[in-house]
Amino acid sequence: MKSLDTKLAEIRSNPGSRTFILADAKDADMAFGVRAPGPRSYLARRGARPAQFSPEVWNRDEFGSRNLPEFLDIIREVAQQGLVDILLMSAYVNELLTIKEGLFRNSHVTPAARANDTTDVWAARHGCYTREPSQPFRSASIDHIQCGEIECDRDGVGKSNNSDGFPGANLGLYSITFVNELEQDREALLWYKEFREEAERKQFRHFLEVFDPNVDSGIPREKLGEFINDNILRTLAGVPQSGRPDFLKIVYHGPKAMEELAQYDPNLVVGILGGSAGTTYDAFKLIHDAQKYGARVALYGRKINNAEHQLAFIEMLRLITDGTITPEEAVRAYHGVLQGKGIRPHRTLDEDLKITDQAMSYDGRAVQRTTIELRNNPIGGSKPASVEVPNPKLEPAVDLDSAFPGTSSGEWPKRENGGPDFERMTGAQRVTYHKWRLKRTFG
Repeated sequence: MKSLDTKLAEIRSNPGSRTFILADAKDADMAFGVRAPGPRSYLARRGARPAQFSPEVWNRDEFGSRNLPEFLDIIREVAQQGLVDILLMSAYVNELLTIKEGLFRNSHVTPAARANDTTDVWAARHGCYTREPSQPFRSASIDHIQCGEIECDRDGVGKSNNSDGFPGANLGLYSITFVNELEQDREALLWYKEFREEAERKQFRHFLEVFDPNVDSGIPREKLGEFINDNILRTLAGVPQSGRPDFLKIVYHGPKAMEELAQYDPNLVVGILGGSAGTTYDAFKLIHDAQKYGARVALYGRKINNAEHQLAFIEMLRLITDGTITPEEAVRAYHGVLQGKGIRPHRTLDEDLKITDQAMSYDGRAVQRTTIELRNNPIGGSKPASVEVPNPKLEPAVDLDSAFPGTSSGEWPKRENGGPDFERMTGAQRVTYHKWRLKRTFG
């Protein structure tokens, strides 16, 4: 069984559980085109993939984004790391890695694909689509996601090695953007109704992403949470269990909005989206606060994909949601990992411990970013110069051995091949495993 299914069952049966679902959204090629794989400052262990550029035009270093093979290598490493529960991809990347390569065949990680691409994610360079009211649109079909073909051979379902019986992903992200305009929102809901009914007929699971309006809706920013919550509950009130999403993915609008939605129905699992990259503290504080007030899922895309070291960043997210370290401690530990590996951080430690007001639209122009100083910060102000220009020979900024004493590799259930058995782990054993993993990988 995939960890996603185990955790969803735990969340619904035990509302007080700390169980948390973490997803890495690697579907940016449905939005950004060439820039989607992210900056080449971070590559997988395999390193650079061959690429030829005309020297009279530019060189490889000037082409700042990874190419697709480099992007795929990172997805492979994230899946093999095993700390996320879901890897969200485009239908094409899902075909390459899930169907043709079988990357998730013996993994507890669930593959998923973006099932629609509304126009507010069409973030082409020099384009204006994201500034127009969102229009519904679907590039991918359910059959293409499940089987890689225009029509699945459903008589053969169950013959693959996937737990759902399909060679491809059997989980999709469906996105709606309410803009507070009757005809626009009605049209979006009609498309969602059509998708839900097709998904139910084809045994396709989905989760529902609800964006904030991508244009001026006339609703004050502090009231958007109420507008989104009411639209979600009103929409799903007409949907029986067989057609409902497995969970939600929404903008975090603060404690009150999160709690009123999360407490409304214990069967409704609420998750958050990450938005633009921001500071490391933005990312860590967001997931901590959202979990505190009722979120049980987080899907981070740009926050992970733009990180200086994606695997270490994911490690910290998991440690935060397990309750092992605080967001502030995680920022410091993360900078320690970067310093120990000789990786230059995007910001000094002091700068990375600031909260910024982040844009939630794909083009980053929905709101103006502001910086908030973190006052009386107990871990700020410590040797910023050494963090800004790291030296691999220096001691890391956090002593991982003293931070996580007494952890060994024998304190959790294992599979026959010696790997961790997440399905049989208790919550305490999962925390112990992650402590040990952090020490082994980054200590």
